[in-house]
Amino acid sequence: MKCYLCPLKCGAERAEQKGACGEKEGIRIAKYYPHMFEEPVISGEKGSGTVFFSGCSLKCVFCQNYALSRSERGKEISPRRLAEIFKELENAGVHNVNLVTPTHFIPKICEAFEIYRPKIPIVYNTHAYEEISALETIDKYVDVYLPDMKFFDPSLSERYTGKKNYFEKAADAILFMMNSKKAVFSDGLMKSGVIVRHMVMPLCVPDTKRIISWFAANKKNGAYFSLMAQYTPVVRSDKYPELNRGITAGEYERAYEELLKSGITDYFIQELGSAKESFIPTWDY
Repeated sequence: MKCYLCPLKCGAERAEQKGACGEKEGIRIAKYYPHMFEEPVISGEKGSGTVFFSGCSLKCVFCQNYALSRSERGKEISPRRLAEIFKELENAGVHNVNLVTPTHFIPKICEAFEIYRPKIPIVYNTHAYEEISALETIDKYVDVYLPDMKFFDPSLSERYTGKKNYFEKAADAILFMMNSKKAVFSDGLMKSGVIVRHMVMPLCVPDTKRIISWFAANKKNGAYFSLMAQYTPVVRSDKYPELNRGITAGEYERAYEELLKSGITDYFIQELGSAKESFIPTWDY
């Protein structure tokens, strides 16, 4: 069956060959564990039960999980084994099951949910370069959407991801998510809802301001905005010299000032100290 799950619509017969995501149809993961460094309403005190999937359809040049997004790491597992992992994480006491970059495995992940549906919230953690049809397939299993909104300017998304239509697709996907899930909290944790993440990038504060403006104009159902300071130049390149440094305090301050001016009151911010390689996971497979 040809694959059209993501906006690249590569049409690969993934039973036999890798798609544009770098993966065949069998699920591959690189790690699962209680992750303590998501937003406070996601990680809480006991952690978010995070499952890192191999491969990626976006492939940002600066990816902090580069080996994973390029399919260099990972172990193939069955839907039944994934269902067992859901149960293991739930039994460990985590607050939710957090699926990181799951898009290209949606059909198999749905099979796993049919085998075992956790009694804790399911978090769909994505770069937001999504097709609505794929989101519609998994939406019934998802409680919390955790999408990135990486770039507004097509020239920036083309330079750093190779996808000129990133904002167009991400905006449609995030609107779908906000329409689908209303924010619900219990004991300081998000049980349902949407948190739109944006990571401030070197020299890109004007683009950040446009993303904040878009979110302020379109937010609904109690959606939150997360302004991230954690950009870490783990992939250094002569082709993108501007990305070979972290963001400055001034860049983040200007972004935060724009957030305050926007009227958005439901938001999360980060300390500049979050930009450390020590916060990047080490892979088990």
